[in-house]
Amino acid sequence: MRQVVLDTETTGLDPSQGHRIIEIGCVEIENRRLTGNHYHCYLNPDRDIDAAAIEVHGITRQSLADKPRFPQVEAEFLKFIDGAELIIHNAPFDIGFLDSELKKTASDATSMSSYCSVLDTLVLARQMHPGQRNNLDALCKRYEVDNTQRQLHGALLDAEILADVYIMMTSGQTSLALVEEATEISHRQQKARKFDPNRAPLSVIAANPDELVAHKARLQEIDSGSTERCLWLGLESE
Repeated sequence: MRQVVLDTETTGLDPSQGHRIIEIGCVEIENRRLTGNHYHCYLNPDRDIDAAAIEVHGITRQSLADKPRFPQVEAEFLKFIDGAELIIHNAPFDIGFLDSELKKTASDATSMSSYCSVLDTLVLARQMHPGQRNNLDALCKRYEVDNTQRQLHGALLDAEILADVYIMMTSGQTSLALVEEATEISHRQQKARKFDPNRAPLSVIAANPDELVAHKARLQEIDSGSTERCLWLGLESE
């Protein structure tokens, strides 16, 4: 499975008001592993950049004067993302800008949906952590992803950070799948074992009252920190 983590920086917030993309950063993931392949470019927007946007990413119009325009990088960019699943945090923002840029070119490409599917990690994070902060910095803290280099936003840096966050966010599913697969293979490879009918009976050691209290407290702790009810509590209440 090929995925591309993508981020953009822009001159402002709304492409319908003439704002443009000034940076694109992409990081490739294949079979849930970073490949080391990436796509990155700065773009000349041929317009001023809002002061509020400069405070976010620190990119000025003067620094982009010698950079290419979007039509000059369009083919290379589309080739990189073609057929992949894009992973984007707050995808409508980036996709809206990219679709706007595509419509301004003379090529036949008019929308990103013609080239790839999209997974929005903001939507995923809200499903996994309802009622909590789910911006990229909050997710880095939650999943212990190092973002100390992120003094300002940058498309490539943010894509690299989001790639780490996404892998951590979804690692539980993959780990479980790998465990199940390994268990199934192990079961197939094991030979049937026969126990000695004359073996001594197994001893049963019951938990003492203090251990039962500690066990109950731990189950309640798991229950309060989970999005789903702790199954063991449900079984014990039956």
